[in-house]
Amino acid sequence: MSAVLPAGARPADSDAAAAVRARRMTRLTLKGLGKSFQAMTALHALELHTEPGEFISLLGPSGCGKTTTLRCVAGFEYPDEGAVLLDGEDITGLPPERRDIGMVFQNYALFPHLTVRRNLAFGLEMRNVPKAEMARRIDAMLAMVQLTSMAERYPRQLSGGQQQRVALARALVIEPRLLLLDEPLANLDAVLREDMRVFIRELQKRVGITTLYVTHDQAEAMVMSDRVAVMLGGRLQQFVVPEAIYLRPRSVDVARFIGRSNLIEGRVESMLPNEGPWLRFRIETALGTVEADHDQPLAPGQPVQVTIRPEAIHFDGSGPYQGQVATSYFLGSSVEHTVHCAGGQTLLVQTSPGQRVAAGATSGMRFEPGHAWIIAGQE
Repeated sequence: MSAVLPAGARPADSDAAAAVRARRMTRLTLKGLGKSFQAMTALHALELHTEPGEFISLLGPSGCGKTTTLRCVAGFEYPDEGAVLLDGEDITGLPPERRDIGMVFQNYALFPHLTVRRNLAFGLEMRNVPKAEMARRIDAMLAMVQLTSMAERYPRQLSGGQQQRVALARALVIEPRLLLLDEPLANLDAVLREDMRVFIRELQKRVGITTLYVTHDQAEAMVMSDRVAVMLGGRLQQFVVPEAIYLRPRSVDVARFIGRSNLIEGRVESMLPNEGPWLRFRIETALGTVEADHDQPLAPGQPVQVTIRPEAIHFDGSGPYQGQVATSYFLGSSVEHTVHCAGGQTLLVQTSPGQRVAAGATSGMRFEPGHAWIIAGQE
């Protein structure tokens, strides 16, 4: 069962948010974290450092090591090598209950026989919080997640989104140093998932707690995160702001994993003058000469790949690149075209429905140089 949040629903500011903000905002550091399960290496010397109050997403496909990383931070797994530090304190060997960490699980892990209020009280009772302080914290947290009126209900009487908010409130009411979320939106329907990712992000901003969020959903990571850590094959591939992950991937693997991307092989011809923040190069490809940017010097003749997102390419009869549209699929808010070009190059071109080009038509294409990014070697 699920229900869409009320229109414009946002976490209410409260004493609960102020109390967590008043605590020291935590820096999480992972130093050379390694973990194997029999013959399989799940993590390869992972290095990651957060700033206080950051929302960090670990993004990757199944089996990439993101959940293993989260479990090592939580204390449910112990790494074979490396260390987990909170504000410089090594907590690698501590059991979960001594790490001062709040966690939200994919299935929420609410106690079905306890009311919402009693679910929130459980962690506080384990910490011997006085009853008056416990009541104050619970009331403030329920108000913040807009569940005061449902305090005496049981989990089975709540929608999926309401259960999610109870799980968040239970993780935060103990006023932890760090918040961990393990694919918490995976069991919600599409509309509620979109509402909840905004709600969680707003809640995190108000509380100000450092947060580590595991997801395979690229849209979630892009919308919610201060920075995104892309993990593939147990290795950290790139760790930057969402815009850089999407527009300036550091490797072919990242470019292929994040959204849809055109990859064009070529060789550096020369460097061009450019007033922007990046170095600009002329690249010779089977498609023709392409202008693209990079952040490091490149040598003439150096083999590279140029990545261009489908929405950055435009049909233009006088454009410098020619191709024949092989397929044209309507996707609702956009149309995706597959275009066969010279030299065997195939491009994906995404346009608005009003700019659709029929399959079989031949058209020119263009894109601005600032939308083409160079991937050099095995970065």
